Amino acid sequence: MAVPGVRPTPPSEPLTTVRLWDEAARPAGPQPPEDAAYSARGRAIAGHLIEVHDHLRAELAQIRDLIRQVRDAEGAARARSVINQMTLRNNRWTLGAYCASYCRIVTGHHSLEDQAVFPHLRAREPGLDPVIDRLASEHEVIHEVLEDLDAELVAMLARPGDFTRLQQAADVLTDVLLSHLAYEEAQLVEPLARHGFYTGQV
Repeated sequence: MAVPGVRPTPPSEPLTTVRLWDEAARPAGPQPPEDAAYSARGRAIAGHLIEVHDHLRAELAQIRDLIRQVRDAEGAARARSVINQMTLRNNRWTLGAYCASYCRIVTGHHSLEDQAVFPHLRAREPGLDPVIDRLASEHEVIHEVLEDLDAELVAMLARPGDFTRLQQAADVLTDVLLSHLAYEEAQLVEPLARHGFYTGQV
């Protein structure tokens, strides 16, 4: 059942053929009560999940653009002067710092959900248990993908000019994270509109 004025983000087309989970096996939550009503506050709370996710999507797009910019800059800087080398090194460190910050943000978001939001929703709506179990397990997969991206960033410093594996890691992260965020919105926007993120919020 849709929440009036709140539209979950549809799934996006994957960039890679890497499949770290079976999307077809994802459980769906129970149908809401027939008499479910959504207050303006409840709708705003449900929409806040999408707003947070939109921020994560925008930051991920920025990372992808930074990778492109650094790759293009290295491809254009064929004259290996000392100044060029220093500029390219600074570009790589900037990219690494931005990605490290993003990894912390995603991990923090997932930790908050695992420790506070999910237990609250389990208590209020036990029928969501299979969905929440699945979301929590996907958090673990995404954490591993973030670690892979971090490892490729470190490796890039040792092999300047080779962005193949870093781009692949970024593409895989894009696939799994966007898929996860869309699934979470599809399943949790409606319950959040009735129950909020914590007791007493709605």
